[in-house]
Amino acid sequence: MKKIGFIGAYDKIDLMMYVAKIITTLNKKVLIIDTTVTQKARYVVPAINPATAYITDFEDIDIAVGFPNMEGIRRYLGLAEGQELEYDMVFIDTDNIAGFRNFELETADKNYFVTSFDNYSLKKGLEVLFGAQNALSLTKVLFSKEMLKEEDDYLNFLSLGSRAIWNEYRIYFPIENGDLSVIYENQRVAKIRFRKLSVQYKDGLAYLAEEILGDMSESNIRKAIKLIEKGA
Repeated sequence: MKKIGFIGAYDKIDLMMYVAKIITTLNKKVLIIDTTVTQKARYVVPAINPATAYITDFEDIDIAVGFPNMEGIRRYLGLAEGQELEYDMVFIDTDNIAGFRNFELETADKNYFVTSFDNYSLKKGLEVLFGAQNALSLTKVLFSKEMLKEEDDYLNFLSLGSRAIWNEYRIYFPIENGDLSVIYENQRVAKIRFRKLSVQYKDGLAYLAEEILGDMSESNIRKAIKLIEKGA
């Protein structure tokens, strides 16, 4: 089981679901854990019997909300203490140091720092990294209108003194290309659909899925995206 952290104050849950949709189409089992303060998954993911803490299935992805740590999820699923969850991938969405520590993201297989370049997203997201106890390797996932070098330089400056060790490559997503309208429409109809997303956004999703999987060719990932588009 791979544990993948998605860290930052920027809204990440839709991004994570779209990447997870690609991975489940490739016959992998994925759990997304929302441990953010706002718990947006409660409001954008349909649930038949929502409770304080629950796991629901959405578009072949399991989504957990309201759990303080992994042991809480194990108890919910009827597993023994310390038993590995029966998923190929577990994505953990956090915007706070408690979630980061409780789900032990310092031991994650991969960690992504997801942000746009407004000061709230940058500074609030970086609070988590400043709370890390040990050096932390991270890949930047950057939402930007123009993708300027100056923006990345500003993030590097703000992160000075943190435990972040940035990977050389970055993953960019357009912040204004009609994609938000498509995502909002998909939320209203409770679907994950790719057909109307921009080429740039789908390229970002494909690259992120390939990077997370590590053992899957780009051509197979592109085929999975085509299957999702045909099914929507």
